[in-house]
Amino acid sequence: MDISKIKVIAFDLDGTITQHKTPPIPENREALERLAKKYKLLMVGAGQVRRIFNQLEGFPIDIIGNYGLQYGEYDAELKDIKIIRDEKFDCDREKVDAKITFFREKYGFTKFAGANTEFHPSGCVTFPILGTKADPADKLAFDPDRSRRRKIYSEVCEAFSDYCVFVGGSSSFDMAPKPYNKYYALDLYCKEKGFSHDEVVFVGDDYGLGGNDESVYLSDFEFIKVDDYRDFAKIVSVL
Repeated sequence: MDISKIKVIAFDLDGTITQHKTPPIPENREALERLAKKYKLLMVGAGQVRRIFNQLEGFPIDIIGNYGLQYGEYDAELKDIKIIRDEKFDCDREKVDAKITFFREKYGFTKFAGANTEFHPSGCVTFPILGTKADPADKLAFDPDRSRRRKIYSEVCEAFSDYCVFVGGSSSFDMAPKPYNKYYALDLYCKEKGFSHDEVVFVGDDYGLGGNDESVYLSDFEFIKVDDYRDFAKIVSVL
C-alpha cells in the first residue's frame, strides 16, 4: 500500500470500530478524529444510515448504508446527516418466505421465535435462523465461528440468486438485492466523487467466506484487517 496516494479511508463499523450496536470506545473515536484531519472518512455499512449515525453518536462522517442503497452526507451546519440517496426494491415476499421455510425444514431450523423472515423497507431480507424474537444469548451461542452457516452458504446463495448473500450477525443470513454489496457501494462512491481505487483504503473485520466485507477484501481496494475492535486505534496508527 502506497500511503502517499491515500485520500479516503472507508470503514466497516460493528466488529471493526465498535462492538455490535454500541458506540465507539474513546480511543477509537480519538483515532477517527485524528484520521479526519488528514483524510476523507467514509462509513460503509449494512444497516441504515440514520442507525449508523446514531450509533456513532453524531460523529461527522459521510455514510453509505444498506450496502449502497442509502447514502448520507454530514451537514456541518446542522450537525446532522442528510440523506442523499434512499433506494428501495420490491420483494416477492411469498417466494422468499417459502425458500426460507424450505431451508428450515431441510436443516432442522424449525423451532424459532417470532417471524420466519425479516423484510426490510429497502428490499433487503434477513433469514433469522432462530427467528426475529430469539433470545440474544441463544443467538450468540448458535454459531459463534459461523461454521454451521458456512456449510450451507453456497446452497443459500444459489437459492437466492437475485441477492448478494452474507453470513450475518450471530445466527442469520442477510441478503441485499444484486448488485448491492460493499464493493459495489464503494466503487459507486468513487465514480460519483472522482476517486480512483488506489486512493482508497478499506478497514474491516468481516472478510471471511460470506462476510459482508469479503467483496472489498477480494477486490483491488487496499484492505486493512481488524480482528478485534479493541486493536483498531493501534492498527490504523500507521495511516
